[in-house]
Amino acid sequence: QVQLVESGGGLVQAGGSLRLSCAASGRAFSLYAMAWFRQAPGKEREFVARISGGSGASTYYADSVKGRFTISRDNAKNSVYLQMDSLKPEDTAIYYCATRRAIVRVGRDPNDYDYWGQGTQVTVSS
Repeated sequence: QVQLVESGGGLVQAGGSLRLSCAASGRAFSLYAMAWFRQAPGKEREFVARISGGSGASTYYADSVKGRFTISRDNAKNSVYLQMDSLKPEDTAIYYCATRRAIVRVGRDPNDYDYWGQGTQVTVSS
C-alpha cells in the first residue's frame, strides 16, 4: 500500500545543484528509514544515502557523494529529500527513493528495502 514518488530531476551542468524530493504515502512515515539509490546505464543499482526512522534521523552516505549530497526528511510532509551540490558527470543516473516499512536496521543493500519509487532522471553535463 506504500507509494513513493520522486521528483526534481533534470539536466544540470557540472558543478551545479539539484534537489530531489520523494513523497511517500502510508502510515507512520516517521518511523521508517528512507534511502536514495541510483542506477546509471549498464551499472548495478548503487546506494547513495540513508536517513533512519524514529527519533534519531541519523544519516550516512556513499563515499562517492559524501560532502556533496545531503539527505533530509520532513515527517510532517511525508517526504525525504536529497540535496545534490557540486554535481559531476558521473552522478548521472536514475535516482530512486526507497523505504523499509519495518522497524529494522537497513543499510546499503537494495534488498534491505521493500518499497521503491519509479525514479527520476538526473543528467549532469560536462
